[in-house]
Amino acid sequence: MNEYIGLLSQANYWSNQKDSFITPRLRYLNSIVGYIGNKLIKTLIGQRSTGKSTLLRHICHHLLQQGVSPRNILYIDKTLTDSGITTLSSCIDDLLSAYHTHIHPIGKIYLFIEEAQNIPNWQQFVYTCSQNNDISYELFISSSTKEPLIESGAINLPRYCVYFEILPYSYLEYISLQKEDITSTTYRNYIDCGAMPAFTSSQTSEKNQYLLSLKNTILLRDIILHYRIKDPILLEQLFIYLLSNVSQALSINQLVNHFSSQLQKTSYETIANYISYLEKTYLIHRVERMQVKTKELVSGSCKYYINTWGFNKYLYNTYSNDIEVKLKNQIYLTLRDAGYQINTGIHRNRSIDFVARLKDRLIYLQCTTTIGNITAYEELYATLASIQDNYEKWIVTLDSNAAPSREGILNIQAWRLSELL
Repeated sequence: MNEYIGLLSQANYWSNQKDSFITPRLRYLNSIVGYIGNKLIKTLIGQRSTGKSTLLRHICHHLLQQGVSPRNILYIDKTLTDSGITTLSSCIDDLLSAYHTHIHPIGKIYLFIEEAQNIPNWQQFVYTCSQNNDISYELFISSSTKEPLIESGAINLPRYCVYFEILPYSYLEYISLQKEDITSTTYRNYIDCGAMPAFTSSQTSEKNQYLLSLKNTILLRDIILHYRIKDPILLEQLFIYLLSNVSQALSINQLVNHFSSQLQKTSYETIANYISYLEKTYLIHRVERMQVKTKELVSGSCKYYINTWGFNKYLYNTYSNDIEVKLKNQIYLTLRDAGYQINTGIHRNRSIDFVARLKDRLIYLQCTTTIGNITAYEELYATLASIQDNYEKWIVTLDSNAAPSREGILNIQAWRLSELL
């Protein structure tokens, strides 16, 4: 029992420990804080190293500033959940028992758990704590997989959760930290670097090592070991292939044929499963095709986008260096960050880069580096103009000067996009 309390003490505030933080990400923090005071399990989801743990710490500081006693905060960090200490179901219960025995909290307890998915039967544990009628718990957890979104046995866990997906730095966060202005140049630098929180002061060599370690951790711990992958080499090669084909329409059959041509025996089921695992760890995002006229999804091929461009830039920099591909990838992430449901559109055998919907708002977006390429611009314009409805239609570019609107179709500078969403 004393061993457990010693481990917990290192991560908690019972002895007036101080944290050293970068500026809080207020766009997330303010949303999460707005949910404090109820039994909903506040769940931070997203790829590893996008800042979920730091946000949990900021929430702790918010509670302390509001007068919550440090003894009423129990923080279980990933040195416990990610290290294997809590791999036995009984361990998490022992940690909780040690906390009550040695700290003697009075009143509501604010329970924080990093990487909760690594705890066996964690869904049952967090559900039981959040709904406990004898001791009042309010839970804040983080997870680097989409497992929180599934049901566990008889528990419909999503009913008891509110989810916050944490993405890499937005452009506005990036320029604020870099103390730079909103310009075409700074936006190009931003979409090129892959704005992970750990990158703010790192040298290029450090970024290479950091991303290599991050990739290996996600592939090995969160996918290969968790899902008992039989062909880890194929998994990594599939990930690399998707990186090299960002924003391209791909089907499972195409991928099977590609790897078969490389003399790698595989199957439709294997490729489909491996893609789903890459999605569940937020390394990639899948975008389904939609018929614009009927708003029905179309089976077959879809497009994939990467959660951070850093993997392409620092690990596989021979792939997808096309500035237009980088632009499309970032536009997708910006739309996702703003809460839009995103599809790629098909209309009269023409393609629309993004069809983005949020509640009653729908936007058709085409992306190109510049409308100085008249032929490309006219093709994009003609595709949008052929859609006979009154929803917004935008052409997003990297041009320093926005062109006038044309029959209601707007030219939007990419670095201004978030302001308009």
